[in-house]
Amino acid sequence: MSKPIRAAVVGGGISGLSAAHALARRGIDVTVYEQAPALGEVGAGVFTYPNALRPLERMGLGPAFARVGAKVGPGSEYYRMDGTLVGKVLTTDSAGWNGMYGMHRADLLNIFANVLLASAVRTGHRCVGFEQDQRAAYVKFDNGNIAEADIVIACDGIHSTLQKFVVEPSPPEYSGSRAYRGLIEAKKLPNWRKEAHQIWMGDGKHFMVFPVRRGELLNYVGFVPTSTETIESWSAIGDRDELAASFAGWDSRVVELLDKVETCFWWGLYDRRPLAKWTNGRLLLLGDAAHAMLPHLGQGANQGIEDGVALAIFLEGRSADEVSGILPQFEKFRRERTDVVQAEARRNGLRYDSRSGSLEERDKEIASSAIFRKWLYDYDVEKAATAYLSQARSAA
Repeated sequence: MSKPIRAAVVGGGISGLSAAHALARRGIDVTVYEQAPALGEVGAGVFTYPNALRPLERMGLGPAFARVGAKVGPGSEYYRMDGTLVGKVLTTDSAGWNGMYGMHRADLLNIFANVLLASAVRTGHRCVGFEQDQRAAYVKFDNGNIAEADIVIACDGIHSTLQKFVVEPSPPEYSGSRAYRGLIEAKKLPNWRKEAHQIWMGDGKHFMVFPVRRGELLNYVGFVPTSTETIESWSAIGDRDELAASFAGWDSRVVELLDKVETCFWWGLYDRRPLAKWTNGRLLLLGDAAHAMLPHLGQGANQGIEDGVALAIFLEGRSADEVSGILPQFEKFRRERTDVVQAEARRNGLRYDSRSGSLEERDKEIASSAIFRKWLYDYDVEKAATAYLSQARSAA
């Protein structure tokens, strides 16, 4: 039997660790290299949707999500800024299965970290270089170490160090919006609707709230236009008073929540237009390094998870010599979906900020957007990847 493919995953975030888990389950020899001295994720909320949770449950991770996540479902609604109901937020797939959890990022990261062998993760490794030849690929780190692998998977985010070895670097595009975010104890708002994802939409801005960590915390995000670029950082301290002032006069529920806020963070919103390519020989860009998208569909982490699940199927049972030929096929398969999701995330941000026409037109678009979300949530990445490979083999 041939030796298992050796994979070096650069980046120990959600995309990197979830990909490592999916690969390891299908017989790939995986090592994750993370630049930080320890695995960790700063505090912010993220959704897992049915399209990502479906394969994760098949991997046996469903109980872990149920333990640390906050189920999101009934009572999830869109509103105008004054609280007028616009419509329901879709939280299920077409079959009615609710695979939607509000997650603290640290909890989501820990789910994946806890199922990986400790020996599979190397912290304190900041990538500084890459080379490859016909035999293998080599990743260089600032501590002097060099990792040799059959495939290098760049999960190092929108500012990927490895991206320049695949395409000519281009700067991320600033959206013109700043996001204020934070967490507040749910017990401080005892009358808040449970299990609900609520979104208020106004002129050039919007505000959303959803539960995380078993419903013990509420994650809030306020999106506000800015005339100057804001740094992309999860940990930059925001101006609490400026946040409250940005939503003064909105629905009383928003004002009440912001009255309880003591501190918040902010980050600038950036994405990239679809890259010319994701692969170069044995090097593959994955997650935000390949298809960074705005957060207005909540799909960034979910698409990264889909990437890893699909890649594991493409590599299962293959040899090291086949890697360079497999990766372009994988890219073709995945970007048929991620290009669409990237573009729709931009459009959805315009809807939420009431920039897509009159309010009446916007409200109609919000209602019809459920059709797109069903397409998004119904997708089964394992079945799709298996069918794609079957068709490719038949055509060969």
